[in-house]
This record gives sequence, structure tokens and C-alpha cells, in this order.
Amino acid sequence: EDTLSLHDALPISALGEGIVVVRSGDNRLIAYDALDGKRKQEILPYLERLHDELDIPMLYVSHAADEVARLADHLVLLDSGRALACGPLGELLPRLDLPLAHGDVASSVVHATVQAHDTADHLSTLIFDGGRLQLVMARPREPGSTVPLRVQARDVSLSLLRPEGSSILNILPVQVLGLREDGPGQVMVSLQAGGTRLLARITRHSAKALQLQPGMPVYAQIKGMALLD
Repeated sequence: EDTLSLHDALPISALGEGIVVVRSGDNRLIAYDALDGKRKQEILPYLERLHDELDIPMLYVSHAADEVARLADHLVLLDSGRALACGPLGELLPRLDLPLAHGDVASSVVHATVQAHDTADHLSTLIFDGGRLQLVMARPREPGSTVPLRVQARDVSLSLLRPEGSSILNILPVQVLGLREDGPGQVMVSLQAGGTRLLARITRHSAKALQLQPGMPVYAQIKGMALLD
């Protein structure tokens, strides 16, 4: 019978409280929980490197959607100890029937590949299965590298026609998947961009004015994105 033990070598000694490495034979699992705010900011970059460089499962417990979007590939959503949903992060974040897709912090994650970088304007061009994106990068990534981008629903507006002469760089053709009331006077709209799902949080007045319905083609104007690293 295998004996489970808590291993006290790296990375535990580097990370401290709330972090354990569980071993069972040749198998290892890194678990993280109850990290305070200051410690989180110090440790998150380290966790990202572990995620990228080591073939070790990582279990991270968090109430913060931005941390989940930054670190997770697969998500188990819990409510009072009961599993509400389980699946890939990109599928669960924009699901209108789940609490993550509601309120001011609702967001989606886009995995894009760096295509080119304009050093004069510090502007990188990225591609994903839903189109092309442009993002200012102070520290540009190598062409061909994949980066995760967080797109908040509040930073996405919708238009029936492709806008011209706009300062917004990222305008994508998308399809409306569904709509759901999201607080007084607000509507959350689920969108499909290629194989990627996005969210837009707009006013109920705008949803009625555009006569939005599932299946409609519209244009998503993305006013801002965050690089998740």
C-alpha cells in the first residue's frame, strides 16, 4: 500500500504556508489554498512557471475569478461543497447558467498566438480561431508563442454593422448565442467567435434597440484586454 507523505523540499520551502506536495509512489500533486493577498502577488508568477514547466497536477483553491483565469486550465465550480460544473476553463467562464458569467467581473479567456510585433508602437498582432487581435505589449513575446488574454464582459460592446473610423483596435465578427438578465437594466450576452466564447455586458435598452436574438451575427468591439501573466 502506498504511503502518502507531505514533502518538505522545494517548492514547499519556497512557498510556505497553505501549500503542500502530496506524493504517492512516483505521483505528485501540488495543492494551494488560503494564501493571503501579499503572498499571492509574490507566488502567482512562480505558480505560472510551475504550470508551464513541470508535468505535475496543480490544485488551486480560490474565490478570485482573475486568479482562476490566470492559472487554471480546468475548473471545478463549487457552491456550499456541491459541484455545480466541471470542465475546461474557456467553456465554463462564459456559461450564462453559471454564476461566473454574471456581474461586473464576468470575463472570458482567449488563447492567442503572437504573429508579429511593431516596435515603434509597441503593438503586437495576435491571431486566434475567432480572428485577429492587437495589444500593446511593453514586453513583447516571441512570434509563435501562445498567450492567454482575459476579456472582461464590461469591456465588450456590440454593433450590427462593422464600425469605421474607430479608435477601438479589436473588432470581431461574432454570433449571439444567448442573453440573460444581469442585474437592474443590464443584460449579459454570450457570443461565439470561431471556437472561442466571449461575453458582453450591455444595457437592457441597447439589447432591445439592437433586437438581439440567438443566432444573430453582430460585431464585438473589445475596448480592453489583459495579458494573463
